[in-house]
Amino acid sequence: MKPLTISRTKPSLLSSNPFCSPSLTFKLPIISRRSVDFRCESLRRSDTGEDSNGVSLRRRKMLVSLSTLPFVVGLQYSLDGFNAAIAAESGEGAYLLVKEEVRKVVSKSKAAGVLRLAFHDAGTFEIGGKSEATGGMNGSIIYELDRPENTGLNKSVKVLAKAKNVVDAMHPVSWTDMIALSGAEAVSICGGPTIPLQMGRMDSMQPDAEGRLPQESLDAAGLKQCFQRKGFSTQELVALSGAHTLGSKGFGDPVAFDNSYYKILLKKPWTSPGGSSSMIGLPSDHALMEDNECLRWIELYADDQDAFFQDFKNAYIKLVNSGATWKGS
Repeated sequence: MKPLTISRTKPSLLSSNPFCSPSLTFKLPIISRRSVDFRCESLRRSDTGEDSNGVSLRRRKMLVSLSTLPFVVGLQYSLDGFNAAIAAESGEGAYLLVKEEVRKVVSKSKAAGVLRLAFHDAGTFEIGGKSEATGGMNGSIIYELDRPENTGLNKSVKVLAKAKNVVDAMHPVSWTDMIALSGAEAVSICGGPTIPLQMGRMDSMQPDAEGRLPQESLDAAGLKQCFQRKGFSTQELVALSGAHTLGSKGFGDPVAFDNSYYKILLKKPWTSPGGSSSMIGLPSDHALMEDNECLRWIELYADDQDAFFQDFKNAYIKLVNSGATWKGS
């Protein structure tokens, strides 16, 4: 009787499995009714008895088990390779892979730099006078590392390059996606909210225009106008500014993402004469306290960390989607 042959239906997904080859087939013997009847009859007898040919039933069972072992093991390896390949080619699998590799290279002490990298890549976005948006989250920061405002970000790029090389070997990922997801993961690593993101952003092959990032010397009115050109409200401006809680700007624990930024802003420590307290924050941070609309959100976030986490998450997703060019668009 001819064996039943099962051919592999998607070679591309299994080609990386050393136990599978393009010509791999599984041949299963077809069990006849007579065989089934024989086995049922055998089951009725004692394991210590003998069949009609005088062969121990226990020995027969052992021989059957050993004869099928290579097939079972090979099938298991094949299924493992099949599942791994599907995961690597799916968007969800790539997303989880990026997160896993980022966590291997981004420590809490490096999180602030990685988050700043995402902000500076996306921060060049502007809607423009005729609603023609330019700049934004497109990976162009890779070509802009020599600009004064991006000093030190080359270190963060080198850190992420290690993770990206591993990911690229299994599922090529754009620098844009890598930076966007790494910034979100940096927040989570330091105790902040989990920020779910989509993948599929494409890289720009040239730098964005200069002079697009918010300047540290801007007052509240200038900051609000700058963010308005990028499509962000005053609430989103204040929520995104909370990222300064990470790093060396003096807002609480430098490796803890929480609402300390707003609590310390309300104390205005920079107004104290002398001492290190005068060095806390940037002039643009201090300026937020001089605007009533900004102050309303500062007070809310200082009192309610959950509200800050939720609004920061939403504003960050909007930030890293602004100006992005998506695959298939």
